[in-house]
Amino acid sequence: MRVLLTGANGYIGMRVLPQLLEKGHEVICCVRDKNRIALDTETLKRVTLLEVDFTQEIETSNFPSDIDVAYYLIHSMSVTTGDFDELEAQAARNFNRYMSGTTVNQVIYLSGIVNEDNLSKHLSSRKNVEDILYEGNYNLTVLRAGIVVGSGSSSFEIIRDLCEKLPVMIAPKWLKTRCQPIAIRDVITYLTEVLSNPKCYNQFFDIGGPEVLTYKQMLQQYAQVRNLKLWIIQVPVMSPRLSAYWLYFVTSTSYKLAVNLVDSMKMEVVAGDNRLQQLIGIQPLDYKEAIRKAFIKIEQNLVLSSWKDSLVAGRFTNLKGYIQVPTFGCLKDSQRIKIDDPERVLQNIWSIGGEKGWYYGNRLWRVRGFIDKLFGGVGLRRGRTHPEKIYEGDSLDFWRVLLADKEEKRLLLFAEMRLPGEAWLEFKIDEDNYLHQTATFRPRGLWGRLYWFTMLPFHYFIFGGMIRRIAVT
Repeated sequence: MRVLLTGANGYIGMRVLPQLLEKGHEVICCVRDKNRIALDTETLKRVTLLEVDFTQEIETSNFPSDIDVAYYLIHSMSVTTGDFDELEAQAARNFNRYMSGTTVNQVIYLSGIVNEDNLSKHLSSRKNVEDILYEGNYNLTVLRAGIVVGSGSSSFEIIRDLCEKLPVMIAPKWLKTRCQPIAIRDVITYLTEVLSNPKCYNQFFDIGGPEVLTYKQMLQQYAQVRNLKLWIIQVPVMSPRLSAYWLYFVTSTSYKLAVNLVDSMKMEVVAGDNRLQQLIGIQPLDYKEAIRKAFIKIEQNLVLSSWKDSLVAGRFTNLKGYIQVPTFGCLKDSQRIKIDDPERVLQNIWSIGGEKGWYYGNRLWRVRGFIDKLFGGVGLRRGRTHPEKIYEGDSLDFWRVLLADKEEKRLLLFAEMRLPGEAWLEFKIDEDNYLHQTATFRPRGLWGRLYWFTMLPFHYFIFGGMIRRIAVT
């Protein structure tokens, strides 16, 4: 069967893809940028990549038309606090235009539970997209989920940050809101089992785990699984904006996502029925077991995808314009050192950031991350998804991976921290076994130049110490 997978490099898409391939389907992956899909070489050989941005007008003449099933996994909630609903509606309409020229029989859409009369902007947008997709000339299957619990999911990582970092928590009143969390593996099972199932055509299904919990109970049960002491003090008054800042500073979420999450957390997301569970015949995991399964993946370094690697988790949604490091009007710090074991040094480069740190001046890096958070940046809390593997498009603390080529022995990072300009950090090993480390800064006006020259003493110690440690560690 020929399957079109939109949002293929998103959190859900990266989990669905291996399941589809395992079942023997031919998969066409829709991505905004072919260069940043985090797939190994063997998997890339088994899929077809289609570069398309459904939020823009699309030319479909060169797109495949012989499609049996399509997954619609496009979401824009964390792009902006303002017009993400308009972007999502536009993407759905463009998707329908494309589908109208294909042989697609079924479209599967992952939405949100929308059983409340007054919906948040986020959930209202999901429902609006659902209505637009129903206008398409195909059989639509809608799965409505609430909180998704799994390694790398935004909900799980936020709960993890809160519980692991705050033994005493002053929390807003929306912690009393009820929801029905569901394990990521159950979401993927539902998504794959409804494929080409006529009983699921032109139907919507609520999907959830076996328990209805408040957000406070979710935090408490997480702490129990992790054997953590946790005291939660609820306050009756905490504005949505203050709640968003609270999430933003304590967790690894972006401020844009925090605002939209807080808006949604005021709404109950409880499944109206369990028809699909009975139809497919599965027993969903309870919340505590979903947490345990997530940590098994984390401890084994088997996290397939993370919301933090999405471009919308950073400051820039299009990195194509930054892949060529500029030279005109730029300031540089260039370091070079002779090495005796290129493979070991290359592995050191590929392990940089996250728990490993930056090899030198880690405390100063953390201070810079904290300052970045204060000014609305991403900070260091995103870390990295895998301790040794890097793919183009991955987040790496407050950097984004533009190029990761082990054959060329080159890693290129682009800064997503708050700066009066643009910054690149490049590592490369040449044929003569020299490690080159180059920091490039393109300043924005006078303030950009003042920033660079103010930081020069720190650069001298940090960049010099970093290249030496990478070469000898």
